[in-house]
Amino acid sequence: MTTDELMALADRSLFAVIGYRDEDGRQNVRKVFCVWHRGLGRHLISTNTSSAHVKSLRADGNCCLYFSDDAAFEGLCLFGKAVIRTDRKYKELLWNEGDEKYYPGGIGDEDYCVIEFIADSARYYRYDGKGALTAADLEKYDEGREFVNGYDKTHGQR
Repeated sequence: MTTDELMALADRSLFAVIGYRDEDGRQNVRKVFCVWHRGLGRHLISTNTSSAHVKSLRADGNCCLYFSDDAAFEGLCLFGKAVIRTDRKYKELLWNEGDEKYYPGGIGDEDYCVIEFIADSARYYRYDGKGALTAADLEKYDEGREFVNGYDKTHGQR
């Protein structure tokens, strides 16, 4: 798969799976809404500050993020770190009308945060083969890119 094909996979995905280790050392996964991407190397996920996965990621940011298209038999697993963002600029970027039902305090709600996933390598597969990307590959592909809503880009504005 080319990097453009991998980006198309992330863009058309509505969800990803984040894998991490909890405070008891157990492996955990969460399916997360993940449509904001800055190339292949950075992805944004809105979530609750009080959630168990945020607590675990604050203690140990090592994690992976997995995008897949089961019908096309394609998968992309990114390895890297999660950074918990509470800056207003991140929260505003991901805020949607109606989010106040989850965060009654609005954008400034203390229980609203953004996970920024920062990849340092990747593995991918498709019916016709598999491969890997290094940190340098990701950096080169992502150079000059800004965060965009990949789902809106591929499926039209909601």
